[in-house]
Amino acid sequence: MRTVQSRTTDLVPARHYPHDRACIMTLHERNQPARHRAIFLSDIHLGTRGCQADLLLDFLRKNESEHLYLVGDIVDGWRLKRWWYWPQSHNDVVQKIMRKARKGTNVVYIPGNHDEAARQYCQLTFGDVRVEDEAIHETPDGRKLLVIHGDQFDGIVRYARWLAILGDWAYAAALRLNTIFNWGRRKLGLPYWSLSAFLKHRVKNAVQFINDYEKAVASEARRRGVDGVVCGHIHHAEMRMIDGVLYCNDGDWVESCTALVEDFDGRLRIVHWADEMARRASRLPLSQVQLAAE
Repeated sequence: MRTVQSRTTDLVPARHYPHDRACIMTLHERNQPARHRAIFLSDIHLGTRGCQADLLLDFLRKNESEHLYLVGDIVDGWRLKRWWYWPQSHNDVVQKIMRKARKGTNVVYIPGNHDEAARQYCQLTFGDVRVEDEAIHETPDGRKLLVIHGDQFDGIVRYARWLAILGDWAYAAALRLNTIFNWGRRKLGLPYWSLSAFLKHRVKNAVQFINDYEKAVASEARRRGVDGVVCGHIHHAEMRMIDGVLYCNDGDWVESCTALVEDFDGRLRIVHWADEMARRASRLPLSQVQLAAE
């Protein structure tokens, strides 16, 4: 496990910075990518129909960073073993990430449970992308963030993998419904909206699981003596303090289409990219909005 040094002067957990958003939108309007010190992405699930590859490509084109952390479940090996699905857009995502690495972005790939086969290559480098089981992202004042996928805290995945696979089948059905639902929205010129996430976050047991998971991850960070943790796995973007530990979950690119970004002033925030695209589309003439939706 390697430590990544940063160059900012402060680390402030915050969700919303209207002036930052205005700055990003101005850069987008000038066709210039927004620059960040670090970007954290997880749960992309390339190789599945639920992967929102086009939205992710748009994000990658419009955002640059010194450090890019791929925090697990980038490729869905579980699904690819059962049936092959790999459209050009998924290949484009991989090529874009590799291009960033070649141009100097420090790319660290931390495999998750769906791409667990890559864990055998930890501490090796492939095409300028370093594979690690976990990482430490460090700020200049010495504060440290543990970066892990987080599946080790999910009791179902850890102790009964066959139950997790059954759950994956049910979840896949919900995502297929989500795909059909959003196909209809695109035809109506409406932006992406996750039906599966809406349903999941209103189920009492799911809400309790998310809360328990967040506490377990924060507890491990505290045990290790770090100041915070960045993880993924549960497809629920969040950033909050838990008993003195900064808990950050960067979300996913199947349901919520979110990323965790760290700006050069040290502030961390969650970017909801589908919302950003909807805001941009709302500023276009009607004809351009219709083209963007097609």
